[in-house]
Amino acid sequence: MNIVNLQNAQKVPFDLDGRILFTSPKAEIIHLHLKAGEVLAKHTNPFDVAIYIVEGNGIIETDETINEVSANDTISIAAGLNRGLTNSGNSDLRVLVFKIF
Repeated sequence: MNIVNLQNAQKVPFDLDGRILFTSPKAEIIHLHLKAGEVLAKHTNPFDVAIYIVEGNGIIETDETINEVSANDTISIAAGLNRGLTNSGNSDLRVLVFKIF
């Protein structure tokens, strides 16, 4: 068994407040914290992703769609789909990102 605390978890290798909570050859879980107005720029990944909105409001955008999301929403994104996430609220946006390899 391994227990990881959010405050002590390894930081993600990009310039946002993200912490790696779990990693294995098959999956990874990242806690991402976006402050009001903060943006995770559009990008693609070679693996499927599921995003669970823990707290706050945001906009998830692909090249084809723009959707508002809020606490308790889950978004599934296929590998190769260009997408980005913006905190559209006045408070923190906290999400769990599940990378499925």
